[in-house]
Amino acid sequence: MLSLETWELMSYVVTVIGLPFAIAVFWLEQRKSREAEDEELQARLNAAYTDFLKLVLDNADLQMLRRGPVTTPLTPEQEERRYALFGILIALFEQAYLMVYEEDMSRQRQRQWQVWADYMQEWCRRDDFRAALPELLRGEDPEFADYLRRLAAEVAQPQEEAT
Repeated sequence: MLSLETWELMSYVVTVIGLPFAIAVFWLEQRKSREAEDEELQARLNAAYTDFLKLVLDNADLQMLRRGPVTTPLTPEQEERRYALFGILIALFEQAYLMVYEEDMSRQRQRQWQVWADYMQEWCRRDDFRAALPELLRGEDPEFADYLRRLAAEVAQPQEEAT
């Protein structure tokens, strides 16, 4: 049978080695879980953006994938559809902003956010999108709206200086 001293020694070993090890394992599992949640969130957002692009392709007559200005004037019905698609895009951008953007981001989170910042910059380069922003941003999250307004202003400046 084990003596009381042996039991005490074993409890010290568990306390000194086992407890920190258990805490480290718990911390690593929590970190892996957070990373998996972040990856799942990014996958859902990417799928939503892909769905949006499919809508844009289904409405190719709106010429929303062109880099330059629309080559033919849009009918009122086409302008309404374009505005609706811009509204969907704003909702998607706001969702990404609220779920991904943070003031002090980890390296992984910065990489995830940069994808969305690039998408936003790309759309803000469009004159028609920038023109619709004041109305589209009404009622949206104030911080998101400020971010997108600043981004649109930054992106528009080089274009205006080039002309």
